[in-house]
Amino acid sequence: MKRTVDYIDGKVVMIDQTRIPGELVTIELSNTQQIADAIKTMKVRGAPAIGVAAALGVALAAKSAPDTEDEFVDRVYRAADLLRKTRPTAVNLFWGIDKIIATLRTARNSNLPVAEIKQLIERCASDMIAQDEEICHAIGRNGAELMPEEGHVLTHCNAGALACVSYGTALGVIRAAIEMGKLIHVYADETRPRLQGMKLTGFELAQDDIAVTVIADNMAGTLMRKGRIDCVVVGADRIASNGDVANKIGTYPVAVLAHHHGIPFYVAAPTSTIDFSLQTGDDIPIEVRAREEMTHIEGHRIAPMGIEVLNPSFDVTPAALVRAIITEKGIAWPPYKQSLK
Repeated sequence: MKRTVDYIDGKVVMIDQTRIPGELVTIELSNTQQIADAIKTMKVRGAPAIGVAAALGVALAAKSAPDTEDEFVDRVYRAADLLRKTRPTAVNLFWGIDKIIATLRTARNSNLPVAEIKQLIERCASDMIAQDEEICHAIGRNGAELMPEEGHVLTHCNAGALACVSYGTALGVIRAAIEMGKLIHVYADETRPRLQGMKLTGFELAQDDIAVTVIADNMAGTLMRKGRIDCVVVGADRIASNGDVANKIGTYPVAVLAHHHGIPFYVAAPTSTIDFSLQTGDDIPIEVRAREEMTHIEGHRIAPMGIEVLNPSFDVTPAALVRAIITEKGIAWPPYKQSLK
């Protein structure tokens, strides 16, 4: 499959994930507003992917900005502010933007000309693409050892190639385990209300001929009780310094069920997802999305007119329910306040 996010001939090229599984379509974006809209409307989603996309969005603004320093700097900061407002939970988005701003500040402190700063920013953003791929492969290698030699793995939402530049975090672990010769079958929660588990995880695993079965979100406990799930591995959008994990809504009850049944619950994420400025998951901002995501499917109303809706996009899983956090730099075990550092 193509890279989820790429930079080709001065344009950002990304897979439009709202069209999957019906069709695999790429779109070309040439300015910051288009990138911001793509993030808001979830044409691109997944914490690592939107981190790279946001960085490229700032780089596009820098490239097209005037060469006078004040106007150039103003354009870059306005682009960064626009992108920061798109989605609040995934810290990778802010991490990607901050890397570009750090490049700008370092270059200005060195009194480099604007034309050279533009090149540095473009290179910084485009380098994140290959870096993300390398990080995901490292996460996969580190986590593969935790997967059963033969068995069933449950995942929730999509933390695969479509959530990153390629390969994936949680699905990267599964891919790496299979590449090692392990016999893994995947159960994918459908993941209401946007059905990323069914539409995206199911799609990309089927594309790679990895055995996958989609289940309803309320079915995981039954499979666990019957001994048909050996471990759970999910991604993350933000991890607090104590190991509390924000991930797609519905992750927390899966972790509770896994804990009750004595099943390992693993989180796979790059270190850029760890937010050391937050002490616990209570401090993580949780995005609340439009009510229509709950009341409609593919534009068709499924709920009564006027009914109240609560639609947070993420929940927080306490660190006590997480067996280990798999990163590109190794596996963190409890207590996370020490191991994540």
